[in-house]
Amino acid sequence: MSVTFPRGHKVIFLLDIPGRNHKKRCRVKQVCEVGSIAPYMADDATVMDIISTTLATLASTVAMDLATFQSTFLWAIIIGFILAFILGFGMGANDVSNAFGTSVGSRVLTIRKAYILATIMETLGAVLLGYNVADTIRKGVIDVSTYADQPEILMIGQIAILGGGSMWLLIATFAKLPVSTTHSIVGATLGFSLMARGTQGIHWFKIVEIIASWVISPLFSGIVACLIYLAVDFAVLRRKNPLECGYTLLPILFFLIFVFNAVAVLLDGSKVLGLEGLPTHTALGVSVGIGIVAALLAQFALKPWLRKWVEEKAAAANKASEAANNISVIVISKDGEKVSEAISTSTSVTQSSTDLDEISREQPFDWTVKGFFKWLVPHKHRIEDQKTLYMFSSLQVFTACFAGFAHGANDVSNAIAPITALISIYSDMNVQQTAPTPIYILFFGTTAVCIGLWCLGHRVIKTIGDRVTEVNPASGFVIEFGAAITAMIASKLGLPISTTHALVGSVVGVGIVKSGEGVDWVVFRNIAMSWFITLPASGIIAACIMFLLGFAI
Repeated sequence: MSVTFPRGHKVIFLLDIPGRNHKKRCRVKQVCEVGSIAPYMADDATVMDIISTTLATLASTVAMDLATFQSTFLWAIIIGFILAFILGFGMGANDVSNAFGTSVGSRVLTIRKAYILATIMETLGAVLLGYNVADTIRKGVIDVSTYADQPEILMIGQIAILGGGSMWLLIATFAKLPVSTTHSIVGATLGFSLMARGTQGIHWFKIVEIIASWVISPLFSGIVACLIYLAVDFAVLRRKNPLECGYTLLPILFFLIFVFNAVAVLLDGSKVLGLEGLPTHTALGVSVGIGIVAALLAQFALKPWLRKWVEEKAAAANKASEAANNISVIVISKDGEKVSEAISTSTSVTQSSTDLDEISREQPFDWTVKGFFKWLVPHKHRIEDQKTLYMFSSLQVFTACFAGFAHGANDVSNAIAPITALISIYSDMNVQQTAPTPIYILFFGTTAVCIGLWCLGHRVIKTIGDRVTEVNPASGFVIEFGAAITAMIASKLGLPISTTHALVGSVVGVGIVKSGEGVDWVVFRNIAMSWFITLPASGIIAACIMFLLGFAI
């Protein structure tokens, strides 16, 4: 006979009834000693009464055992929440800063506005799409069944993971290194497991798959960003009237971005939100409908407002420029005749700049391989139309939000995976962790992330935006778009990639396609080195913490 107790194990005991050819052998694992019923002669009803009494006693024993377990390891839950908050805090100060770094670097957003948008979009991304990646981190890196006989080891291991990841993130943040939370968590998981069980139970194929995704993601993101930039350059930037071409492209961009996001959220969606059973045709139909609505709003609401805003911003910039020229002339000259002469010169310079702008956008096509690439790649010193850049600056705010949503969907899930595992094991002592990630844990993680962003995000937010390459609104738009697409695809596939990698890959990709313009390879080398250091550094810290915690078990 078999029953399931609160602990989650099947309790089976021995029946030996003389005179009957009926013998069931069962074993109680990790719960109590094998029970048996002494030989006797009785009818089936009496036997069942004794069995029921025995089962009730065993259930009471198991319940007490679970209560004792929870009382003994309550400290682990408290410390786990503290460390999970520190980890989220460190990620907010480091990783989220990268997601909005290009917007701040191109002077489109102030740091304060970037923080507000990041808070909203990170939360939405984690809640709507953060379920797949958390499962990979919780149960994909190591074989949790290895710890079935000692669930407390796996539970304490989550403390080591949180400690190793959070300590390294804070060290990297104060060193102004944009490292990856994903690297930190995976490295810490390996460090704890190697200390607790050696190489036993580690899914090495999954580790190789994850590490390969870290190499592939910046390459893929860079390629996507290159292709998008070339498309934007060909369709808008190099045209004789780039501003009008940009306005024409606006509803198409909104349609594609909203459809992409809606499909990611609705197709095989979150179990917590009840979206996992949504039929494919329904998800696609709703997504297309959302995209059409977004395109119509862009065409009939955003475009008229954007035209007015661009003209006002351009007029204000021209007025400020003229005022600066007039003031500079007045200061250096007291002769009215010379003042008027200087103003005239300034006007002629402006006109010549306009002529140069038109000439520099012309790229004739040549039917040779060299000529083709010369035509394909934009001129390095091309002077972009200022009004077009103003338009892209408004669009870059939108793609920055897209990037923040993607970051919340991927990286925030990595941060809350250990505390989710900790709570699951603490609740029923079952290492399999079959329950989905609770929504309150997702909110807890995003709260910690946003507090870290507001407190320390300024230390890293300018590294990618300013130091890797020169970023204008058009290239910033493409960088965030390419990185967000990469991160969203990975989130849907359950791959814990690094959005830091994706963003830096996009930045370098756009810098290269712009004829190598402004790419600071020394800074890029330092960032890449910090990526490679993260895995062993967080692993060593987690292993040391696990060694010390071993004395508490």
